[in-house]
Parts: sequence; C-alpha cells; structure tokens
Amino acid sequence: MSAKILIFVLPALVLSACASVDRHTLRDGDILFQDFASSQSEAIKIATGSEYSHCGVVFFDGDRPMVWEAVQPVTITPLTEWIGRDIDSHYVVMRLRDGDKQLSPAAIDAMKSYGRAVMGRDYDALFEWSDDRFYCSELVWKIYSEGAAIELCPRRPIGDYSLDNPVVREKLAERYGDLVPLDRMVVAPSDLYNSPLVELVYRK
Repeated sequence: MSAKILIFVLPALVLSACASVDRHTLRDGDILFQDFASSQSEAIKIATGSEYSHCGVVFFDGDRPMVWEAVQPVTITPLTEWIGRDIDSHYVVMRLRDGDKQLSPAAIDAMKSYGRAVMGRDYDALFEWSDDRFYCSELVWKIYSEGAAIELCPRRPIGDYSLDNPVVREKLAERYGDLVPLDRMVVAPSDLYNSPLVELVYRK
C-alpha cells in the first residue's frame, strides 16, 4: 500500500473505530483505558498485571466526546485522536455502576470544574500525590473524588505492585535511583479498571 493511500486510509480507520462509540454509547464520566505508547508503558503493564497503561475521563463538548487526561501536560483530547494513539486502536470503556443515580448534572459540573482547575499542569513522572503535577490514574481518581465525592478504589503503596521484572526495575532506577519510595501511596490504571464500583460498557 502506498504512502499516499495510507494518508487517506488511516484517518478512516480511526473514524471507523469511533463509529459505534457515540452519544448513545458514551456518557459524561465514563473512564477509558488503552495501552498508551510511551517509554514507561511496558513497565506499568508488567508491574500492575494489566494490558492497559493509560486512562482518562470522557466529558462531552456539545456532541463531541473529549478525553480529559494527564499526559504532558494535563489536557483535553478529542476521542478520535485519543484512540488513534494505540497501534491497534484498542480501548475499553468502563462506567460507574448506578452512575445515573450517583452522577447528577451537578456532580458532573463539579467534576469538570476540578478538571478545568488543574488543566495545563505538568505530568507527574514520580507518581506523587499533590495537585501540582498529575499522572493519568491520579487525575481520574481525583476528578471523581473531588467532584463527586466518590473514591473509585483504595490507594496502594508502590511496593505492593510487582517490581522484580528487569523492565520495571530499570524504569524505577531511572526515576528514583537507589531510593525507590516503596511506601508511596498511588493508584494505577489497573486499580481503577478492577474497581467493583465500575463495569464494562464497551471494548474495541
């Protein structure tokens, strides 16, 4: 296939992937997971025993689903662009159980208000727990906690994950040197995905 043909085919494939995920499928507050292509992605998947390394929250801008996410920096990304970052355009949509009852319009507004307040802040590569910097699952957790008073899952110490794999050890050494903060409390994408408070809505 020529490069010229690919220019037209690839956007069509991304749009096709979104065809069945529209206003009738997605709702404000849905949580999306994907295998985000980054240098730390493989380490996160191994350490957490998950096929997903990145997540974000969906809020609609009119009829356009937008993903609120912590990359560099915290930003809002159109769904089509967000899906296209995964090589296979694979992702899943999880939803709060009984979300119709728990996520009132006022709660959604409060969640978006918190998200807007931290928009543009830097990515937190050290996985600290402050509002100065954010990593992806921290942002999702706090949007729910601060906006809707819902804690999707307990936080866990870094040492609670599987850290023995060489890929994981290398990434930890790159970030922390010899002093890995094993007692630092964090939340991983896998913790959100496995939360009993959410359920699977869609898988692509």
